[in-house]
Amino acid sequence: MDELTDPLIRGDRRALSRAITLVESTRADHRTRALALLAELPSRQALRIGLSGTPGVGKSTFIEAFGKMLTAQGLRVAVLAVDPSSARSGGSILGDKTRMELLSRDPNAFIRPSPSRAELGGVARRSRETVRLCEAAGFDVVLIETVGVGQSETLVAEMSDLFILLLAPAGGDELQGVKRGIMEIADLILVNKADGALRDTALRTVADYAGALRLLRKRPHDPEGFPKALPVSAYSGEGLDLAWAEMTALADWRRNGGHFEARRSEQARHWFLSELRAGLLARLEQPQVRARLRETGEAVARGEADPDSAAQAMLDWLA
Repeated sequence: MDELTDPLIRGDRRALSRAITLVESTRADHRTRALALLAELPSRQALRIGLSGTPGVGKSTFIEAFGKMLTAQGLRVAVLAVDPSSARSGGSILGDKTRMELLSRDPNAFIRPSPSRAELGGVARRSRETVRLCEAAGFDVVLIETVGVGQSETLVAEMSDLFILLLAPAGGDELQGVKRGIMEIADLILVNKADGALRDTALRTVADYAGALRLLRKRPHDPEGFPKALPVSAYSGEGLDLAWAEMTALADWRRNGGHFEARRSEQARHWFLSELRAGLLARLEQPQVRARLRETGEAVARGEADPDSAAQAMLDWLA
């Protein structure tokens, strides 16, 4: 048994941090140890909530206010914040804890920023495994904050039970609500900054999105009235309790109807195929394969072979 297993199960925060570092490592020996550690962990379930939204909408402010509300109710909350990585240097700022100062000091909360490392879909490569570690450590709610890149940021829905889209007042008319992609998979749309001078604008925006959501086809795993749009204010806290009540009501309805476990089973199938594809792509980085790719690519560039035939020949060689 790995030395991290027992303290992690007991909820030791340092052990959890070390375990996340282990699963995020790209070293082959670390990967072997990470898989062994994950296999030893007990099966525990937290409510997994994915949270997305455009930059500047107030995701970090919302998460801090929302997380403090949950910890005040005695719940343990883990926040997995994915930070965008530089396309040039590959580095990330990882400053989410500085923007959630109060929540980061809460003994019932755990915040872990991770670099996206150019992964598409708004999440990090090992976010799903990090969620499992947080569940094993006994957290009741796991919030997965994406990098906030726009309408294609849908991968977080494949690792969460509920997908929340955070929008700003006057961020787009009701036609935005019928676009495919991120709007189509949202379980709850929260219009933030519904306070002060922006309150009336936020309420109009909620009405616009509520009308747009009624145009979408009803999903079989949703009760009547979902998905829905609500106003919230991370600054004043108004609407947060209602948003949490709607989230728990939707999660309970899906559990009672069998949709909850069915969804997690489909997610497991998705990540199996995703990991398989990633493993196959990793084979292309092997020295002998890279050399063959370079030779074949040069032959194509010289016009000695056409791209389609060269690609098929390469696939046959790899098989």
